[in-house]
Amino acid sequence: MAAYIGIEVLIALVSVPGNVLVIWAVKVNQALRDATFCFIVSLAVADVAVGALVIPLAILINIGPQTYFHTCLMVACPVLILTQSSILALLAIAVDRYLRVKIPLRYKTVVTPRRAAVAIAGCWVLSFVVGLTPMFGWNNLHAVERAWAANGSVGEPVIKCEFEKVISMEYMVYFNFFVWVLPPLLLMVLIYLEVFYLIRKQLNRKPSAPPGDPQRYYGKELKIAKSLALILFLFALSWLPLHIFNCITLFCPSCHKPTILIYIAIFLTHGNSAMNPIVYAFRIQKFRVTFLKIWNNHFRCQPAPAVDEDPPEERPDD
Repeated sequence: MAAYIGIEVLIALVSVPGNVLVIWAVKVNQALRDATFCFIVSLAVADVAVGALVIPLAILINIGPQTYFHTCLMVACPVLILTQSSILALLAIAVDRYLRVKIPLRYKTVVTPRRAAVAIAGCWVLSFVVGLTPMFGWNNLHAVERAWAANGSVGEPVIKCEFEKVISMEYMVYFNFFVWVLPPLLLMVLIYLEVFYLIRKQLNRKPSAPPGDPQRYYGKELKIAKSLALILFLFALSWLPLHIFNCITLFCPSCHKPTILIYIAIFLTHGNSAMNPIVYAFRIQKFRVTFLKIWNNHFRCQPAPAVDEDPPEERPDD
């Protein structure tokens, strides 16, 4: 128990400041204001909430307090909302990068700040609908009530609060995984494959491109696409194990699931929220430079020399 809490707290202490730094960087650097980085901010907000809300609730559930059924259900739903928000933000980022290489000349007229804001709002609304579906009735209340009544008890059931006790595995597998997790992930893989194909094709043929050097434009797009594809890969790597365990629970209830592997799968899902800022820092120069500027201006004892927020090789195309 102590080890579990310690690891969860460590993840939260990395995730929250790291993702706050991402949001801060987009706020202070004008070069990080295009649609892609707005979607990255939406992803960072979800990751901040994982560290600040989901992890404390996960620790609470692990302790196993006695609660009313619907109280436990409310504790379990935030992770579903935030996971769905992350998936939809990643999908929006993939579509945005596809449009940048598919229609570079018309991109800025198609992907406007207003449309990006509407897309972000739509992603969050849909995430709440998907994540709160158990609150609307797709849960284990009937099974719990039957067990509660069989013991001669009356009123709303009081249970030891556990995720699988309140959340239906049918919901988690058939609706959450097979509809809202797996198809978007597969679609994103196809989108990035197409993005890489288009970029390689343009770099090889060197056709007319947006104002500026075509090699520079598509070279920059290739570098950013690789970084964002890495974010997608880490997300899939972090979340698929837990969903596979859910499938085993539903389709093979008698199968043994080692407790240590379940804990590792949970740590991976929570740890994913701490991975993205690290990837941005090492892979996207605009973020790296802005992170350094924030550190120099706000956390160093003595001001450091100014750094260029928008290095020549990654200046935004106007």
